[in-house]
Amino acid sequence: MKNRSEKQQDLDKLKSQLAVVSTVILSTFQGITVEDDNKLRRAVEAAGGHYQVVKNTLAERAATGTPNEALLKNLTGTNSIAYTATDPVSLAKALTKIAKDVPAFQFRAGIVDGRVLSIAEIQQLSSLPSKEELISKIMFLISAPAQRIASALAAVNRNLAVTVSEAVKANKFGPAAEASSVETTQ
Repeated sequence: MKNRSEKQQDLDKLKSQLAVVSTVILSTFQGITVEDDNKLRRAVEAAGGHYQVVKNTLAERAATGTPNEALLKNLTGTNSIAYTATDPVSLAKALTKIAKDVPAFQFRAGIVDGRVLSIAEIQQLSSLPSKEELISKIMFLISAPAQRIASALAAVNRNLAVTVSEAVKANKFGPAAEASSVETTQ
């Protein structure tokens, strides 16, 4: 059993983390095996988030004064939270994948940038492209016109080289053509 100072440290730690995160997803974990719980924790950490089983009063006290206060107020039952300060889509994808594999893991609600999300909205969020995918697409769209210009400019030089090469082969220009023109003039 934790003493009062350890409980206060847990409260302070969770409060400081909840104050800076943009996304919190509330779920239930009752009936999850230890193996599934470990998979869940690894998946959330790989997505850049944190996963924690919380006592209801601890979560409510820690969320007081934060944007997550509405989500973590008046909790009942067994609850866990996953939260991140980075990409909400990656976190939602990781949790949705686990929820499909482990039926005991169920979403309750979520909050992203101060907006409370329903279970259906969390699942919709998981179907969006991640931040990295969006950045990659934007970079491709920005660089595509430059690549086309470079290809067009290279094509001019390539076409000129092919034309000169064909002309040399046809003996219209070059040293062989000059020698034959000198002989015909003599």
